[in-house]
Amino acid sequence: MKFNRKNITIGENVKFGKNIRIGDNSTIYDNVKIGDDSVICNDCVIGEPLSEYYTDINYKNQRTTIGNNAFIRSHSLIYAQVEAGNHFSTGHRVTIREDTLFGDNCRVGTLSDIQGKVSFGNYCWLHSNVHIGQNSTIGDFVFIYPYVVFTNDPHPPSNVCTGPTIGDYTQIAVGSILLPGIQVGENCLIGANAVVTSDIEDYSVVIGNPAKYKCDIRDIPSQENNTMHYPWMHNFSRGMPWENVGYDNWLKNQHG
Repeated sequence: MKFNRKNITIGENVKFGKNIRIGDNSTIYDNVKIGDDSVICNDCVIGEPLSEYYTDINYKNQRTTIGNNAFIRSHSLIYAQVEAGNHFSTGHRVTIREDTLFGDNCRVGTLSDIQGKVSFGNYCWLHSNVHIGQNSTIGDFVFIYPYVVFTNDPHPPSNVCTGPTIGDYTQIAVGSILLPGIQVGENCLIGANAVVTSDIEDYSVVIGNPAKYKCDIRDIPSQENNTMHYPWMHNFSRGMPWENVGYDNWLKNQHG
């Protein structure tokens, strides 16, 4: 561990793996666990207490867990009760609220805001300026592009709080808005600036405001070769677990 930096604060019952690096002016609150070979950059807060910390003298921080090989960039704020798997990374000035769960190999881009009580699968990639409302559920290999907003209150203001649910391999393009409680299937494409107001079936492309069905995603040709581009896993492998192996071979090995 390299703690020979300035103004680092470490709370009680903090557990560090091997080869941890922490930058200047970072705070690690009580009951945080950070895995091997992880980097916490300057001005980060890990395990930020919930609001009760400031009013309840008996408050105790719940466990915050960051897996192995994390890279948390400067000014990221991660609340207590967050669990992130291995190879987790953030951009700058990210906020992640409590009770959020990430699988392995997830990325959260600069200035993104995860409002808590959100579940992400493996290999979810969020680009910059993404807002995810509470009680949203995101599957595996979901890519969410800049300025996407997940909402969760169907009749604001109300006591109902239900975010969208997104199926595996779905792509959500720039500037889309997803309304509360909608169900998006697997292998879907949400077009840029779409406003999704109703459920979407597997393999659907939707566009517009309100979003309407355009076509089956498997009918979209590739701009790189003479094949169909989707499902995209057969044509894109950079950073994916099937890189240099191929999606079909990787999938077959996953299922024994």
